[in-house]
Amino acid sequence: MNIEVLYEDNHLISVVKARGVPVQEDASKDNDLLSLIKKYLKDKYNKPGKVFIGMVHRLDRPVGGVMVFAKTSKAASRLSDQIRKGLWKKTYVAVVDGVPEKAEGRLQDHLLKDNSRNISAVVEKATPGAKKALLNYSVIKSFGKRAMLKIDLETGRSHQIRVQLSSRTMPIVNDHKYNPDFERGKDIALWSLELEIIHPITKEKIVFHKDFPEEFNDLLKS
Repeated sequence: MNIEVLYEDNHLISVVKARGVPVQEDASKDNDLLSLIKKYLKDKYNKPGKVFIGMVHRLDRPVGGVMVFAKTSKAASRLSDQIRKGLWKKTYVAVVDGVPEKAEGRLQDHLLKDNSRNISAVVEKATPGAKKALLNYSVIKSFGKRAMLKIDLETGRSHQIRVQLSSRTMPIVNDHKYNPDFERGKDIALWSLELEIIHPITKEKIVFHKDFPEEFNDLLKS
């Protein structure tokens, strides 16, 4: 399986995660993105021994789009620190079943993850273990009973975008966990469009972008 590299230097690498590919090895033992990147680097540079790749953020297995990985432990530590401080700007595109009443808005909830079932839910703030979840959305376009949204993520909770939209009767098209009307065999209409980070060494802002699949436009009209 080939990977699409958006950017690479001595400190980090940005790639496009294909939909359906796990970021790291899971129980399925399917090809995972971490292993694919390590193989790519090992082959490209003819590296002996093990290749270091630091995973500093995740995407759900069904979701595709832009990701960034560290190539050194120093870069991994600094990128992780940026995320903890909320310095990354994460932008997604989603096609949803439903059209928001407002063309743009901010969603704020508290989410609780059920690890045994690997699902999250919106709960009361006082719920033990609940974590604050924030995102901003704007409608790119709508058609009939569906809308395409641009989403700027402020926090990075498990399944956050999927749960927050579903809780407002706007589930993402073909979301197998949170949309009861999903189509079997179809990919979720959620895409990591853009990441803006601070380079761990040069301290310059750097943006990685990959357009969403053309089929998102078709889903909007189906």
